[in-house]
Amino acid sequence: QVQLVESGGGLVQAGESLRLACTASGRTFSGYTMGWFRQAPGKEREFVAAISSTGHNTYYSDSVKGRFTISRDNAQSTMYLQMNNLKSEDTAVYYCASPRATGWGLWVRSGNEYDYWGQGTQVTASS
Repeated sequence: QVQLVESGGGLVQAGESLRLACTASGRTFSGYTMGWFRQAPGKEREFVAAISSTGHNTYYSDSVKGRFTISRDNAQSTMYLQMNNLKSEDTAVYYCASPRATGWGLWVRSGNEYDYWGQGTQVTASS
């Protein structure tokens, strides 16, 4: 059974940084794309970033490009999201996710393509 556990959320001032981590278990971590999504109160879930199985390919939403960096350590079965220059509009619950299938493509932006989800971690950036 695949399990994803996020950590690292918290309350920061706008302009500060946080690093989220997602630790996976239950299958070979290095074989699968991983993604970060977020959901703010009253809003739909949105794509944040994705990384291919090897880490060679990444994709970001326009709203976080240049501020957030996604990475992974396959030896530790862990994915990261470094978030710099946080803004109040980044406030949300952040989820890590992974698909059942392998591969990489534009589909990584769609939450519907992901089968396994973590429980989420709250990120709050106050202005």
